Amino acid sequence: MWHIRTPLLLVSMGLACGASLLAQTGARDAQIRRQAHDADTLAWWHRTEQLANDTMAGREPGTAAYDRAALLVANEFKAAGLEPAGEAGTFFQPVPLLKLDLDPAGTEFHVERPGTASLPLRSLEQIAVRLGPQTPASFRAPLVWAGYCEAAQLADASAAGLLAGAIAVCFRPHLGHADPGSNAALLKAHVAAVMWVDDPSEPLEPPRWPLPAARVVTLAQDTSAAGTGPALLTLRLNWEALPSVLQGSQHTAQELLAAARTHAPSPSFAMNTTLAAHLHITTQRFTASNVLAVLPGTSKTGEYLAVSAHLDGYGRGEPIGGDAIYNGALDDAAYVALLEQLAARQHAQGFARSVLFCAFTAEEEGLLGSEWFTQHPTVPGIVADINLDQLRPLFPLRILTTLAVDDSTLGGVVRAVAAARHVEVRADREPERGLLHRSDHWPFMQTGVPAVGFIFGYDPGTEAESRYRTWYRVQYHRPQDDLAQPIDFRAARDFNAFFYALVAKVADDPARPTWLPAGANDHPATPGAF
Repeated sequence: MWHIRTPLLLVSMGLACGASLLAQTGARDAQIRRQAHDADTLAWWHRTEQLANDTMAGREPGTAAYDRAALLVANEFKAAGLEPAGEAGTFFQPVPLLKLDLDPAGTEFHVERPGTASLPLRSLEQIAVRLGPQTPASFRAPLVWAGYCEAAQLADASAAGLLAGAIAVCFRPHLGHADPGSNAALLKAHVAAVMWVDDPSEPLEPPRWPLPAARVVTLAQDTSAAGTGPALLTLRLNWEALPSVLQGSQHTAQELLAAARTHAPSPSFAMNTTLAAHLHITTQRFTASNVLAVLPGTSKTGEYLAVSAHLDGYGRGEPIGGDAIYNGALDDAAYVALLEQLAARQHAQGFARSVLFCAFTAEEEGLLGSEWFTQHPTVPGIVADINLDQLRPLFPLRILTTLAVDDSTLGGVVRAVAAARHVEVRADREPERGLLHRSDHWPFMQTGVPAVGFIFGYDPGTEAESRYRTWYRVQYHRPQDDLAQPIDFRAARDFNAFFYALVAKVADDPARPTWLPAGANDHPATPGAF
């Protein structure tokens, strides 16, 4: 049973952070005063610091640190005068989860070739495996290069007797360019597994190693996912390990990469090596809670506008630069903090519609908290969702990319509110990244609820684009997404003000949001990615 504690919890947490955090906070406060000239932005950032400091240990679901973060958010919602919207009169909705993970002790990967010593591959640094309930504890199979794993090439390689019982090794296609027939062709060829090699020339989201963790989390009651797991054993190889794996094959990594950069034909060939693996797989069942609260409406009390962000992060993971805490400051502690700040600003004064505040769990594991909520809603009559994620205030807010902007009447409201602030609204110009499917607005849309999400936009070749791409290379899902990273607080202030105005407009609008007949919310996800 959860109990709401006093705000003294916040004081004790702050003291635990130590002198270094206090100094960092002081420097940030001065920067915010210079850039934003705004007490609201300062208060929002202080809330972010509470959620993203090292004592929160990255807020991995199923940990004591996540539970502390959830309790902190519930306390803030309660202090703002919101009402509980979870289960049994609380602010919490427990979500049942199942975690598969690799224990480093007892997990080994080796490349074997005749006449030479085996080559060890380091888990999460050079190689990774997609875990599922059917993942074997050990396997051993020859490696066969199969180009881009396109269906036609796989069929030819299978006819030549190369693939049956082997691990097909292929360059991972650039985002949006995967062959939709690839998985079926791999299964038809009776391969033992597929190993995707990261292509370092990927322009939109370049691959980065090490990976944070090996774990895979699913809804514990989702038999379609947890019961069957991946249909095909799937591995991932760091590009930097490919030259060693190719030794003795008469082909080089640079030769194959040169072909990949122009998408020239890449030959299929036996690599004259074998991959052997022993996996120590652990299983854990646990719950982690969504935090849910309501600001009751004044007239349309039976209609709810959801405002959402995700509370979870990656927790502790593979160290990068000596730091193993994946704080998730912008992704997404800052925008849970913005929900708290909106609640505090309202002083329990409602809009026409009720507003449902949602801090979801397990978003990073596959939108699991929002999926569970949309399957088991704790309130009826949700008319729309405004989701806060994928927001990076790194440069002035002049362009706001809005996901699903043309799918519902929410898009017109977004454009009107943004125009009053001299912000241009654009549809997603990089749909191949699949961002529409990668955040908590998507489960709402799948259940028929209009929704929008936002990205700070930019023009190609500008300083804004450079900062955005750098963030995805350096900070995204890394310990470097912390409280010390570069932030444009004027841009943060401007987005926060836009969000407050948008919530007020949608919550007070006499007309409820509706889908448009020509909505195009069917952008394809990227096959084969994990």
